[in-house]
Amino acid sequence: MQGLSERQYAVRVGLSRGAIQKAKVAGLLVLHADGSIDAAASDARRAETTDPSKSRAKESVAAPAAAKPKLKPVPEAAVTAVGETLREQGLAAPAAGGGMTFLQAKTANEVLKTQERRIRLQKLKGELVDKARAEALMFRLAREERDAWVNWPARVAALMASELGAALGGETVEAALMQEVLEAHVRAQLDSLAEIRTGVG
Repeated sequence: MQGLSERQYAVRVGLSRGAIQKAKVAGLLVLHADGSIDAAASDARRAETTDPSKSRAKESVAAPAAAKPKLKPVPEAAVTAVGETLREQGLAAPAAGGGMTFLQAKTANEVLKTQERRIRLQKLKGELVDKARAEALMFRLAREERDAWVNWPARVAALMASELGAALGGETVEAALMQEVLEAHVRAQLDSLAEIRTGVG
């Protein structure tokens, strides 16, 4: 196949396959000999027939210069946003510092609407969670885990001292000393884990 199928071209321009079929019937697409779609030529033809600025220019040829409406320039932020959206989808984006075609803006708009619908659907299905809520939950769990480790030496020091004394043939191991040693090592471990989390963030 020389060019793109209807489905592939529909994905490229962000329209439904039905819309592409209508455009094909209306003669808005350029086809190869095998019936596949010439993407670049079809983009150009669709831009010529759907760009309002071109149709306005044709309609105003006979109108006096004073009657022509003044078009506001497109903000650079909007052009940048369109370019980023198109590039994310692997589509042709406006050149840096260059103009933006109506087709490019329309394609970016369709892509963003599709992404918005997908996110909304994922939220409804429970696949996405609120970021602030997730962060608050992770912070609470981390704090509870740290508190559990900080309190652990006091709970097990006496038992460990007794077991260690028995293992050493009945020697006495002070529980207070055991707790002190455990606390020092646990706090050192917690401090090293905190440094790792900070580095990742």
